Amino acid sequence: MRFETTLAHPVAATGVGLHSGAPVNIRILPAPAATGIVFIRTDLDCFPIPASWRHVAKVSYATSLMRQGVLISTTEHLLSSLYSMRVDNAFIEIDNLEVPILDGSGQPFVELIGEAGIHTYRRRRKYLCIRRPVSVEGNGKRITILPADRFLLSCDVFFDHPLVGRQTLEMEVSPERYAKELAPARTFGFEADLNQLRDMGLIRGASLENAVCFEADRVSNPGGLRFPDECCRHKALDLIGDLALIGRPLLGHVIAERAGHAMHVALVGRIMADPGCYEILTLDQIAARVASSLVS
Repeated sequence: MRFETTLAHPVAATGVGLHSGAPVNIRILPAPAATGIVFIRTDLDCFPIPASWRHVAKVSYATSLMRQGVLISTTEHLLSSLYSMRVDNAFIEIDNLEVPILDGSGQPFVELIGEAGIHTYRRRRKYLCIRRPVSVEGNGKRITILPADRFLLSCDVFFDHPLVGRQTLEMEVSPERYAKELAPARTFGFEADLNQLRDMGLIRGASLENAVCFEADRVSNPGGLRFPDECCRHKALDLIGDLALIGRPLLGHVIAERAGHAMHVALVGRIMADPGCYEILTLDQIAARVASSLVS
C-alpha cells in the first residue's frame, strides 16, 4: 500500500475489561494523515495517549500504555487489528482504563473496521525496513527480526498441556490472511492458574464468552476451539499488536520462540534505540532501490 489510510466513518463498541472487569465504551474515529493511532481518555478531559513504544507502562499479562500517569490497558488486540488491516491513523475514544475484551479475539475489531470502511490519503506511507538482525533472548525464550521485503511472522509456542504442547505458525501478514487466520483466535488460560491470577487482581472480567479455558483434559468452552492451534495463532495476534507500537508498517521477518509481551516490547525498544538497524522508506523508494540493484 503506497498511501496512508484512516477509517471512512466512526464505529463504536461496548464491553468489559478482561482484567479490570470494568464496563467500557470505545469509539474509533477517522484521524488526519500523520496522526498515527491515539487513544483519548474521554473520562479524563479527553487526555491523549499515542500508541507508541515510548509510552509502554506494563507488559506482564497485557500491554499497557501510560502518559503522565494516565493509563490505557490491554491494547494489543485492537492495535493488532488496526495494524494488520492497514489503518495508519485513528483516534480511539475510551471512557475507562482498559480496552474492552469483546470476544477475546481480534475478530470484532476487524468487523468494526470493515463496517467503517477505509479512507486513503495522498500522503505516502513510510515503512520501517529492517537492515540487519536484532534479537532479544533469555530464560529459554527468544525473539529475532531479520531483513525482509515483506512482513513475515514465524511463531513457536509451548505449553505443558495435552491439548496444546508445541505449536508453530509461519505466514506473511496481509489483511486477508489476518482476518481469516489470526483475528478469530481468542485469548486463553488454564484452569489450574485461575485462582492465582484472581489473587493477583487479574481476569476480573474473564468468562467463557471472551476467553478459552483449558481444563486438565478438555476445553471448557461449549463450542471448543476455533483452530487446533488457536493458542499459537493468538500469540501471533498479540505479537503484531505489540509490534504496532513502532508506529509504522514493518518490513522484516519476526521469529518469536516462546516469547511474550515483555519480550515483544523489548525487541521494539531495541530496534528503535538503534537507527542503524533500520531505514524509513516509501514503497517508491524501495522499488527504486530494487531497480537500481538489478541494473548494477
